[in-house]
Formats: sequence, structure tokens, C-alpha cells
Amino acid sequence: MFGKIKEKFGSLYPPAHRPPANYEFIVAGLGNPGREYEQTRHNAGFIALDYIAQQCGADVRRLKFKSLCGDAVIDGRRVLLLKPQTFMNSSGEAIRDAAAFYKLPMEKVIVLYDDISLPPGKIRVRCKGSDGGHNGIKSILYLTGTDAFPRVKIGTGQKPRPDYDLVSWVLARPSEADRKLIAGALPDIFGALRELLSGNAAEAMNKYN
Repeated sequence: MFGKIKEKFGSLYPPAHRPPANYEFIVAGLGNPGREYEQTRHNAGFIALDYIAQQCGADVRRLKFKSLCGDAVIDGRRVLLLKPQTFMNSSGEAIRDAAAFYKLPMEKVIVLYDDISLPPGKIRVRCKGSDGGHNGIKSILYLTGTDAFPRVKIGTGQKPRPDYDLVSWVLARPSEADRKLIAGALPDIFGALRELLSGNAAEAMNKYN
């Protein structure tokens, strides 16, 4: 899968045309690569990042750090947009490598990801915390050695019953009604991100949680 992505996108940005690496933040949306995973609950982070890229006029197709990357300026701040292509359970590899390469502390890495404990379309901003059972966050915590990174959790809804298989639930596409609720939250996700980039974490939590 990764080889095919590299073959498809690797030549789009020759070195001479790549933007300078003076990023102030990394914004990473978590998900799984591949058409079969598009629009699934577990890809809410990808969906949010694509929306942000669209709002900024950014092209997230440059291949680096086992990710698709894009260069954005949000409220005057230079931001690296990142979509890890390692599959969810290894998301920490891409984020660790990108943060280390640009010498950014994890406090400057903002992660967007799905949360089944929240109703569809609800979001929650946090500046630190546990993985909450999310394997992508678990990978980031393990490989970076810290939980002190801002994150925006995107509600995708709980399983319909306790015995329902969790993997089947998160890798399924939500209903049309839930999909509309998640899509309706995208402007708020972008708003919360802008507050976090401005250093207004408390305002982001007060306004959007």
C-alpha cells in the first residue's frame, strides 16, 4: 500500500519546489489509507484534515514521514498538515518522525481523531490525556513518550449494543444521518484548531466542548 502511494504521489513535488521547513505546528489527522476505509468512522481525522486543507487551499499530497503532507498558513502561522499512511495502529511513527525532523515539541503537535464515546458531530478539545482505548493515540503516546499534546476528538457515536464488535463498528461507514452530523462539526473543528494555534486552549475548550 505505502509503495503504491509513493509511486503515485512521490514525484509531484520535486525538492526544488518544496516549501521551506519553518513550521510552527504540525496538525495530524488520523485514519487508515485505502479506498476501502474512506468515510469510515475511524477516518474522521482524515475527513477533518481534508476539510482544513480545503479551507486553507492546501494540497496534502507530498510524501514524507510515511504520510501525505501539505503546507498551510492558518492565521499567519506556518503549519504542516499530516495524514499518516501507516495505518491507525502505527500512527505514532509518522508523528514522532515529523516532530523530530522539524524539532517541534509535542505541545506543538495537534491531533484530530475519532472518538466513539462522543455522539456523532460532538467534539472535545484536550491538551493532554490518556489514549482512551484509541490505538492511534496509544501509538503516539508510546513512541513519543508523552501525553502532553493537544487533540480534538471527533464524535462518531457508540456501538449499538455492548457485544457489537468494536473493529467492525469503527471500520464501518456511519449512517447518512450520522454522516451529516459529523460533516456539520467540521467548521467547529477548524475553529477549535485556530484557537489552539493561537495558544487559546482554554477558549477552545470553553467554546467547543
